[in-house]
Amino acid sequence: MRLDEVKQRLREFAAGQAAGVSPLYEHLATKAAEDGEVAGLLTQASGGAPELLLAAAHRLVQADPIHPLSRYYPSLGGFDGVDGATWPTFREFVLERADKVRALVAARHIETNEVSRAAGLYPAVAMAAKQAKGKVALLEIGCSAGLLLGLDKFGYRYQCDGGEQLLAGPAKAAVGLHCALDLGPGAVLPKLPKKVTAGAKVGLDRAPLDVSDEDELAWLEACVWADQLDRIRLLRAAAAAQRKGTPELVEGDAVDDLAAAAARTGDLPLVVLTSRTLAHLEQERRAAFVEGLAKLAAGRPLWWASDEPYEAALSHVLPGRPDLNFFDGTGQCTLGLVSWREGDPEAKALAQTSRFGNRMTWLVA
Repeated sequence: MRLDEVKQRLREFAAGQAAGVSPLYEHLATKAAEDGEVAGLLTQASGGAPELLLAAAHRLVQADPIHPLSRYYPSLGGFDGVDGATWPTFREFVLERADKVRALVAARHIETNEVSRAAGLYPAVAMAAKQAKGKVALLEIGCSAGLLLGLDKFGYRYQCDGGEQLLAGPAKAAVGLHCALDLGPGAVLPKLPKKVTAGAKVGLDRAPLDVSDEDELAWLEACVWADQLDRIRLLRAAAAAQRKGTPELVEGDAVDDLAAAAARTGDLPLVVLTSRTLAHLEQERRAAFVEGLAKLAAGRPLWWASDEPYEAALSHVLPGRPDLNFFDGTGQCTLGLVSWREGDPEAKALAQTSRFGNRMTWLVA
């Protein structure tokens, strides 16, 4: 990728994703976009994702936690806010380790296993399980380390307008998620089933991660923004909980290997999960994925719970709804639930969900 393209992506990341959310990463990405030597470390990166530079630096600071740069990394116990020394310290750190940074960004991908997004998916999964009237199998596409497959074991607290709370999940859960829930025009609070019983769990990913491997877990953590302590805490808690019941994670393609992965879940009613996965596929591959789901639904009860940009997912089964395209400019997605009856999709847009799963707006059914 050309240097000018890398710089532009860094600017877009700083202004469009990190601004107002991560002061540290907004500052570092903005400065890197102005620095040819630092930005140049990304020219050999897979896809040129600007987060790869920050994730690689985070991983290298993990390995050298006494370096002065760690003072700016709350994930490593640092408590200094962004100041005049932040960028010079970062710049010196990554350029001194330029070969290691290049190796990481060339070999690795950004892995996002955002545990809090389970709070967005849970209402759709629970509704599907209620319709199934019993145990379901869970199949997550683009699962990374498969942490979202633990959603049946998480506890949920949805804080609603007016102070009302909706509670779901086990009373004594190792992972507790909080989500603000407000109502769109004309919408009423959903009646959420209290639990989901999963009899089988399978994850499908091009390169699944094993969180029992300390190096893999460290990379997964390095991909979380270093000043987002709640996200890191939840990642660690979910990884620890998963070790008590690891789901089966399968390496493969979201389209070509969908049927084989589904077969590994047995014959239970199947709930397929996608969370911000389909946007990474080409348009024709998204359509092929949905066609694959329809074929599976002809042979067993199947629901698709999707937390995706509207254009990447629900538009294929619920067309003509530009009002659901929340993603542009906000990074928010549409929570959808789809089933098939005699080959025809029955799709519902349930909610608008935030980037990190800590807020959702319920929509009119």
